[in-house]
Order: sequence, then C-alpha cells, then structure tokens
Amino acid sequence: MFYKAKYIVLEDRILEDAYMEVENGKIKAFSKKEPEDYEDLGEIMAPGLVDTHIHGYGGKDIMDCEPGYLNEISKGILECGVTSFLPTTLTDTVEKLDKACEIIGKEHEGVEGAKVRGVFLEGPFFTEKYKGAQNPGYMSDPAIDKLKRWKDLSDGLVNKIAIAPERDGSIEFIKEANAMGVKVALGHSDASYDRAVEAVDAGANIFVHVYNGMSGLHHRNPGMVGAAMTTDSYGELICDGHHVSPKAAEILMDQKGRDKVALITDCMSAGGMPEGDYKLGEFPVIVKDGTARLKDGGSLAGSILRLKEAVKNVVDWQIADVFEAIQMASLVPAKSVDIDDVCGKLHVGYDADFIILDENLDLQATYLNGERVYG
Repeated sequence: MFYKAKYIVLEDRILEDAYMEVENGKIKAFSKKEPEDYEDLGEIMAPGLVDTHIHGYGGKDIMDCEPGYLNEISKGILECGVTSFLPTTLTDTVEKLDKACEIIGKEHEGVEGAKVRGVFLEGPFFTEKYKGAQNPGYMSDPAIDKLKRWKDLSDGLVNKIAIAPERDGSIEFIKEANAMGVKVALGHSDASYDRAVEAVDAGANIFVHVYNGMSGLHHRNPGMVGAAMTTDSYGELICDGHHVSPKAAEILMDQKGRDKVALITDCMSAGGMPEGDYKLGEFPVIVKDGTARLKDGGSLAGSILRLKEAVKNVVDWQIADVFEAIQMASLVPAKSVDIDDVCGKLHVGYDADFIILDENLDLQATYLNGERVYG
C-alpha cells in the first residue's frame, strides 16, 4: 500500500509530495516517484505522537487499578494523535503501586489502541514541599528493592521513574536504576542547583514538567529550573497555556535546544471528558476552563491536555516551527527513554504508526500498523 502526503515529516527532514510504502504493517520505503496506485491522505504526514507522561484519559486512570482500563486509555488517546505511551502512576501505597504495575504487566500486550512502550513511575520518592497533587503521606526515600519489584511485576516494562534528588540515597539509587535499564527523572523537588547537577552527573537524564513542582530559578540559587536549563538532560514541558507561560516555554527551548525538550501532557482521567468533578489518586479535582485543579487549595492537578494540542500550541505561540513541534512530541520523548528504536519517527522497518494533520495542524487521522484507527 502506498500513501501520499504533501509533506512527510521524517526525523531529519521533510519530504515534499512524496509517497510512503507500507507492507505488513511496517514502513517499507519512501519515494518521490508516483506509484500506480496510492491513497492521498492530505497535507502533513507525521510520526504518531509519543506521550511519556500520561496518567489517564476518558474517565479512566492507571491508578484505578481496574482490569480493562489500560486498554480503554490506549484506545482513547488515538484521538490525541498518540500511538505510543508510558502509562504513568502516582505516589501511593506500595500495595497500590504493586497492583498498578501488575495489571499493566498482564494487559499491555492486548491493548487495541496506542502501544504501551514502558511504565513511568511518578513517585513515590518525592519531597513534601513540592508535592503538587501527590499524597505526601506515601512519600519516602528511594529504595532500589521497591523499584526491582515494580519492574518485575510490570513484566519488565518499568523504564522511567521520577525522584526528588535531595532525598537520602538518591545518588546511589540513580546509578542502580540506570544499571537496571530504568531512566531516572527529577521532579517534585526542592533540590539546590548543585544537588540537581550532581544527580544528572550520576545518570539522571530527565526533568519532570519543568517549572512545575520544583525549586525555581533564583539569582542566588538557580535551583532545579536552573539545572534543567544548563545540564545535558531532557526537559518535559506541559504546553497547555496554564502550567507554563509561552515565554517561559520559549526560554527553556532556547536554553536547552528544541531537540532536548519533550512535550508531554501529564493528562489525568478527565482528559477528553466534560467539565465537572473528578479524582486524581485520592484527591477530589474540579475540571473547569481548560484546567484540572484540586478542590482543596486550587493547585493544578495534572492536565486535560491532548498531545496534538501541545504541538499546535507551540506553533501558534510562534516558539517552534512545525518540524520542531512534531519532533518534540514524538522523537524527543522517545529518545528520552530509549524507545526511539521502535517509535517516534517514520523510518524504514518501523511500525507504520502515523498521523495526518491539516494545514492548521488539526488532527485528521491516526494510523496504527498502516491501518486507520481514528478519523
């Protein structure tokens, strides 16, 4: 099967008026030569988006620990342009995290929508001061035996965990986690600049939703934000216009380079749902005016952002061009957790997981293995 688009976005360039050949669900070739038979899909063909930080969607949450919810989330996020994701947990009891990992481990191969490419444990090794919408009652110092158990329970899928680097034992934990093939992200933390840099030097490679839930950039203590800007690491950004101002997002992109900024959603269960009352973990949340906020105190509680909207936003804000925006929501997040060998780009031999965008960057269709599954 041949598919044509006016623009095909590859990892290093954009092809114009080109064709992509798909055979047995895989990308076989790209060509400028017109084949005898093809389907013209429209304006922009881009890799399926990769969300490496997403808690839930469509009224379902990973921490609900309900059989079947993983599949429902995976199907729901096809309408966000997402074809690969890391189901993301929250700080909770060890028993609840055990159960969440176990369910993902059992069900990941049977999902019908976006493909499960790992598991992101957001917590529980965080700092109370920047708890965000996470329960400080379950926070503790990093423990490698717990990580090993969660990785085992998840069928080996756990490939990213976030910690606050000022907690006792964090430097040794980072080294041991890396040795297990788990990427360590830094967030929900009041760490000093020096401590955060020490953590990156030890092997941490991602800053969780930069600016949010971390010590800020101050001229006498550059803090976590300063470390995110100046180290060779990836920086997550929630570009919904509520978590971070467009100018602050642009500053991070300029400092790090757009090849080191990963657009993520941090979406919770209310994504794709109407305004109203929801829960994030054990906390009641009110969804209104494009935000999800804790009923008690009004803090932002994750987001209801869809990744396709983040791509459109950064272009509309004139802080990234179309090519950069698409890479920041596909290849860059995939690279941050070493899954760019299976997703994040249109490449010969890869699964034909791709999206079609119109000239306004609105999603027209999502494809998995060369088959249209949304749009």
